[in-house]
Amino acid sequence: MSKFTIKQFFTFILLATVLISCRKTTQKVADAEVSDTYVEDNYTKKEVDIAMRDGVTLHTTIYSPKDTSKEYPIIMQRTPYSSQPYGAGNFKSKIAPNIHMMQDGYIVVYQDVRGRWLSEGHYENMRAYNPNKKTEQDIDESSDTYDTIEWLVNNVENNNGNVGIWGISYPGFYSTYAVVDAHPALKAASPQASIADFFFDDFHHNGAYLLSYFRATSLFGTPRPDGDKPIDTAWYTLPDLPTEDQYQFFLDEGPLKNLDRFFEYETADTPRMAKEGVTDDYFWNELKEHPNYDEMWQSKGLIQHLKDVKPTVATMVVAGEFDAEDLYGPLETYKNIEKYNSDNYNTLVFGPWDHGGWARRKGQNTVGNYYFGDGISEFFQEHIETKFFDHFLKGNGDKNSGLPEAYVFDTGRKDWKTYDTWPPAGVVKKDMYLSPDQELTFEPKEVEEVKFISDIKKPVPYSEDIKTVFTPRKYMTDDQRFAARRGDVLVFETDVMQEDLTLAGDILAKLKVATTGTAADWIVKIIDVHPADEPSYVGMQDHLKMSNYHLMVRSEVLRGRFRNSFANPEPFVPNEKTDVTIKLQDVFHTIKKGHKLQVQVQSTWFPLIDLNPQTYVDNIFEAEESDFKTQTHTVFTDSSIEFSVLE
Repeated sequence: MSKFTIKQFFTFILLATVLISCRKTTQKVADAEVSDTYVEDNYTKKEVDIAMRDGVTLHTTIYSPKDTSKEYPIIMQRTPYSSQPYGAGNFKSKIAPNIHMMQDGYIVVYQDVRGRWLSEGHYENMRAYNPNKKTEQDIDESSDTYDTIEWLVNNVENNNGNVGIWGISYPGFYSTYAVVDAHPALKAASPQASIADFFFDDFHHNGAYLLSYFRATSLFGTPRPDGDKPIDTAWYTLPDLPTEDQYQFFLDEGPLKNLDRFFEYETADTPRMAKEGVTDDYFWNELKEHPNYDEMWQSKGLIQHLKDVKPTVATMVVAGEFDAEDLYGPLETYKNIEKYNSDNYNTLVFGPWDHGGWARRKGQNTVGNYYFGDGISEFFQEHIETKFFDHFLKGNGDKNSGLPEAYVFDTGRKDWKTYDTWPPAGVVKKDMYLSPDQELTFEPKEVEEVKFISDIKKPVPYSEDIKTVFTPRKYMTDDQRFAARRGDVLVFETDVMQEDLTLAGDILAKLKVATTGTAADWIVKIIDVHPADEPSYVGMQDHLKMSNYHLMVRSEVLRGRFRNSFANPEPFVPNEKTDVTIKLQDVFHTIKKGHKLQVQVQSTWFPLIDLNPQTYVDNIFEAEESDFKTQTHTVFTDSSIEFSVLE
């Protein structure tokens, strides 16, 4: 295994625009030029260890404006990914959520969460919320955030008493956590691409293990050395896959149990930490030992704890419409705060980005091969994000922020829309049927059986690219023609649209299926088929053309054993017609006149998700080679897709 460098780490975690020092003289952006030394020239830096109520100290870095003639609000980020660079003379090249806030003047705070990097204590991956704290030893991320804010407002000079918090991905999880039992000084929180529940975000989708995140496991599951002491350098390694073809690698490896060796960290200097039969990586062990949505996973989820968010905290949830990592999390965070806290200021920004794309300043906005326009992220940073924090941390903080309830981007028409609610008023539910002859129709037709063979030796790839990645990203907008032309992918398609059809909200696939085996996964993809005369973009992969491009608008998997309960799996009865319902996350996309709407159905998606044995076993992480069987699956043409259509 090769050492995972700090530089690689920050690149992978997608906070490069905020966290990585650029070595160029200046950083050129769409509307500003910021010196590499701007932060050092305009801010003082202080590193402190703040004591929590149980005595554990958390390492915290504070950047304060050198201009001390006025007071500033505090904007903070709590992270498991390090608040470095450490040392009094070492400065980040950029701080704050964006360059406008950096230049406008904020006290910017970064903190290593409990058990990570230079903070004391023991790290728990997705630490469970404790609603019944009785002693000072009863802590969670909410109490750590509260104690940090209490110290900051009382000890940092020139602060105006208002605190905001933001974060992307895992730091987004800590931003959500901050609004639970919030400190009175916390006035604004922006969870962005926030994890909400690891059984539905990142490493799982509806019970299916995302094998594509395999290499990220050790990032969260490697114990700190030397008795869990604070450390300022990376102590973990990423599995070094000896290949550039991850599809073939994982296919050759076979059952998941064969991958244990990547999480045994014994070296000449470091003896095995785990007992026999258990790996050294506690997150990999959790994945293996808890294949179902049991009490362990349920306790780590934050969604169920958003029923009493204080109205003194304004929230702005940010989500990328093509976020391969955390799409469930931000949407469910927004919806649950909205559902249970009707008097709160709670808004949603839903834009054409991959994971964290809104924090970058590239000018041109693309996801994979698909182009959405120019200046979209820059617009968000200046006119949405900055405006939100300025209003609640520098302004009067009332509900008249000048921002809408929902700022959403139509990824078909390629423009922003604003609404008073999300989903917007005027949305109706419409069923379309997976009809015979590969048709997708508004009216049901005769019921037929459409069969395909699911060959475990030739699973459907999730991408046509030959690659090995840390985490996948571009597949969310990939051209799906390569899949449509396979015999084990069923295709259902409308005629050419005679008028625009706008999809706005979630999608429900109501499948009626059967299998010759006792287990199966079901994958549904919603696709916008472009016309033959669609012009191509500069920068696309050379072998692709926009002519007839099959844009994947939304996709999702359900591990069939969880069709009735994520906590209590059950096998299929061979050859018995069975209902399988799959919720696909929200979209805002117009299938334009001249395009076609297509649905693809398949049962493998490799190696995005692990390979289902297609014979029922209690725990797929313990499946043997002999459990894997090729099966024949059936989709019945009274299956339908329920779309949320904006009229």
